[in-house]
Amino acid sequence: MQHSRRVGIFASLKLDFADAAPGRVVIAGVPGTHAYNPIGSVHGGYAATLLDSACGCATHTLLSATQRYTTLELKVSYHKAVTRRTGRIEAIGEVLSCGRRVAFAQARLVDGKGTLLASANSTLLVMEAPAEAIGHTIGSASVGASVRD
Repeated sequence: MQHSRRVGIFASLKLDFADAAPGRVVIAGVPGTHAYNPIGSVHGGYAATLLDSACGCATHTLLSATQRYTTLELKVSYHKAVTRRTGRIEAIGEVLSCGRRVAFAQARLVDGKGTLLASANSTLLVMEAPAEAIGHTIGSASVGASVRD
């Protein structure tokens, strides 16, 4: 599943939705020189951003049109370096539980062979959206509407 236009952080980091279902999303990207750190490998913040986005967007798929989320806590573990040879990577985010005020999600960052590169656990605040934000769209998906094919 790809949206016709990228917005915000997805445009900056050249990311796309690869798949989405209730409680689960896959975000894909190919880290280029825009994602390198000073020592020539992919910056840990790039991986953390993918993992945070996967956790948040997976949570988003379960919210109503009047709800929003924000990350309260993100714990990232780096398992293997990401380099220019790694190629396309995917962040697979899944919701563990989602209540009225708090959601818990996890994400894995893998390469094309399924090798685990990084993982994360996230705690997210679920809240009602300000009236002016209701109906706002991101790409071709409405914010608050479930992300589906």
